[in-house]
Amino acid sequence: MPLPAWPFYLLIPTFILLHLFVSPYTKVEESFNLQAIHDILIHGIPTENADQFLTSNYDHVSFPGSVPRTFAGALLLSGLSRPWVALLNSTTQLQLLVRGVLGLLNAFALIAFGRSVQRAFGTSAGIWYAMFQASQFHVVYYASRTLPNMFALVFSNLALRSLLNAYALPWNRQGVSRGYRLSLYLLTIAGIVFRSELAILVGTITLYLFVTQRISITGVIIPAGLGGLIIGLLCTVPLDSFFWQSFPLWPEWTGFYYNTIQGRSADWGISPWHYYFANALPRLLLNPTTYLFCIPVAVLNAATRRRSLDLLIPLLSFIGFYSLLPHKEWRFIIYVVPGLTAIAAVGASWIWTRRGKSLIYSALSLVLAASVLVSFSVSTAILGMSSLNYPGGEALNVLHNGIRHPPKQHFDVYFDNLACQTGVTRFLESHSRPQTIFDVLEAKNTIGNRTWAYDKTEDPTTLHDPMFWAKFDYVLAERPEKVIGSWAVVHVVYGFGGVRLLKPGEESGSPMEPLYNNNGKVAVDEGWAWKVANVWRGLEELLRDSVLRGNWAEIRMEPRIRILQNQMK
Repeated sequence: MPLPAWPFYLLIPTFILLHLFVSPYTKVEESFNLQAIHDILIHGIPTENADQFLTSNYDHVSFPGSVPRTFAGALLLSGLSRPWVALLNSTTQLQLLVRGVLGLLNAFALIAFGRSVQRAFGTSAGIWYAMFQASQFHVVYYASRTLPNMFALVFSNLALRSLLNAYALPWNRQGVSRGYRLSLYLLTIAGIVFRSELAILVGTITLYLFVTQRISITGVIIPAGLGGLIIGLLCTVPLDSFFWQSFPLWPEWTGFYYNTIQGRSADWGISPWHYYFANALPRLLLNPTTYLFCIPVAVLNAATRRRSLDLLIPLLSFIGFYSLLPHKEWRFIIYVVPGLTAIAAVGASWIWTRRGKSLIYSALSLVLAASVLVSFSVSTAILGMSSLNYPGGEALNVLHNGIRHPPKQHFDVYFDNLACQTGVTRFLESHSRPQTIFDVLEAKNTIGNRTWAYDKTEDPTTLHDPMFWAKFDYVLAERPEKVIGSWAVVHVVYGFGGVRLLKPGEESGSPMEPLYNNNGKVAVDEGWAWKVANVWRGLEELLRDSVLRGNWAEIRMEPRIRILQNQMK
């Protein structure tokens, strides 16, 4: 009796939520959408005096970034999250909620695409797709993170679903055209609203379908292109013109012009043309059997070759064209990962269903099963290390909940650049006054009887003024020597400090780099980093000698952020 596919599909949302709760804080790249969601939920959307209201309450006015970004994703998540607000006790929990909603949206799209894989290639292929996808790290870890790419990923997966469904219905010409048209609609809308690089993916898919005589210019290409363009512009231009108070405004065009036409993306670094193929894709797919064995098997096998190439050629062409741009990041090509994973699943299914026919297929099947288990283990280890990259969020949580404060009701806090980049968000702040619909959350909050004010000043001249520092009770600082005045370190937050490969006979040191305070005593952090260090030490004792023959990868923790308390107040 064949296995049902649905328990394996449930692995995808389960691991997305697991990654969310293990690593609940965010980085600066996610901050625009997260802060925008906070401001929409907390302050609401103004109906009058919009410019004054936005200036007083919205984060993007004070910290606009290099180019405007769309509020479409933030508005969508705000609307989907609002019905659950009454069940929460704090805005910290609300941050988890909105990220969880995005993660589940991506899980739904990934499963929907998986179901189309199952429909096109069989239940076994669907199961292997679910296992490969759930055991990868990047898609699962970032599915709940409010990067524009993760909003676009929902659309791209639904577009691939429609594309694969159309490939699987060659006998129904009307249904096939509808599937192709919907796929191009979704990709065009996502490119217009969220990420302009999807225009290249639209182009490669359209060109492939046209060359293979699947679609016509007048029947599909023009209606899908014009329809997607109009719908996308209607979704972004009026909305973002209002929130940015600039008419008319199309944020993704502004970003495309700034980064591509003006070439400013190169300011963030230049990578060689082969970076995506040689570096990014192997990391994104994680399991080497997927691209070394499974994809080649799917392409070489006559029964699965055509449909596999129907996905593979447009996706690899997208990466090839995008490789011409000098600045490269893995998240720019993440849209191809589910499609490539599906092709790998087809190859894995072909091998698995023949495991009883010969010793070679049996051995390959064991290798595939073992590779999935290893991928889950590696992904979990990467999760533990990645969770240490958010000392700012951890420090703010410790400041509110883990420090004994002086007997006063109001505290002024300063965040330095590293704290702001590694987890500090408005959701984690304790608001100093009632917040519209969140009065109930403030009433439930255990620290609601205190008031807090926060400062993120970056002006160098101001930071050299002793009077500026005198007003603060606490400072979250990477380098205490830059803070003027008399301060005491009351807590140290550790973060990921790298990996050192140990050979047999080499002794591992303490995973926590020691830190000495002014009295010469060692300051020990017993927070999340300490827990991860203890787990890793336990795994070393369990596995190093008995399984790995004395070899080991040692994770190092380093002091990242000090919580300083003003000694003059």
